[in-house]
Amino acid sequence: MRMGLLALAALCIAVTPAAAQAPAQKPEAPVEKWTGKTVLFIGAHADDDALSHGTLAMLQAHGNQVYILTLTTGNVGTQDPRLSRLQLAEIRRQEELAALKDLGINAEHYINLGYDDGMLEFEDRKAVVENLVYWIRKLRPDVLFAWDPGKVYQRWHKADHRAAAYLAADAARAAMWRLLFEGQISQQGLKEFTIPEYMFYNDYDFQDENLWVDIGAFVDQRVNAGSHYISQFGPGWKNYNPNPGEEEMKAMKALVRESIRTRDGKPVEGFRYYCGLPDAIGK
Repeated sequence: MRMGLLALAALCIAVTPAAAQAPAQKPEAPVEKWTGKTVLFIGAHADDDALSHGTLAMLQAHGNQVYILTLTTGNVGTQDPRLSRLQLAEIRRQEELAALKDLGINAEHYINLGYDDGMLEFEDRKAVVENLVYWIRKLRPDVLFAWDPGKVYQRWHKADHRAAAYLAADAARAAMWRLLFEGQISQQGLKEFTIPEYMFYNDYDFQDENLWVDIGAFVDQRVNAGSHYISQFGPGWKNYNPNPGEEEMKAMKALVRESIRTRDGKPVEGFRYYCGLPDAIGK
């Protein structure tokens, strides 16, 4: 799906007089029926996408192109004193690729920008945004999944998640202006691009959610994919075992399954859906 700014406004603006300037709160078609879209997921770490695994698996299965962009290597997230940063970065990459394979997402659609875990908010902000703008202009996504920066107020997230939320929002805004990072346009053959739709996710405090995706047919894929993050959950966080036994994997899958939320008796993943210009993402 590709559209200009006028078409975007027509899609996203309610037509009732009382809400003439309000962005639509529901997508034009249910997420369960989306097809032919390009989807870009931006997260801080390998495993941030676990919050959306059911939805991502569904989108991939329905003929959408799903890309996962991770800002950091995850090279700090362990309490195991035996692991070096380099070892952990490689472990987390392999965990992520294994998870994406279970979701049906091609390894070539995984992008890692290589920043250090835990230090994202101290990186050169302009450089990170420019890097994200490059990928937005290159992939030209119809939908962006990202940490929710907050609606009206600034949402609290732990450090890297907080940074990732605002970096993604700022990059979405910058990507639409041809005079920002214009070298990408004049020298690299890219063009400015405006993302039409957004799916913002959180790991707690779900009060701003306005869209719930039924993942009933994709629960097993979410469970199988999530069970690969053994360096981050259960005993693996303090004592990483590269070859977990049957009981350990059974426990991991049970942990993932227990984390799945339900609504009206159905397994769901919740989001704050937004459609419109990036300037109003938080309004």
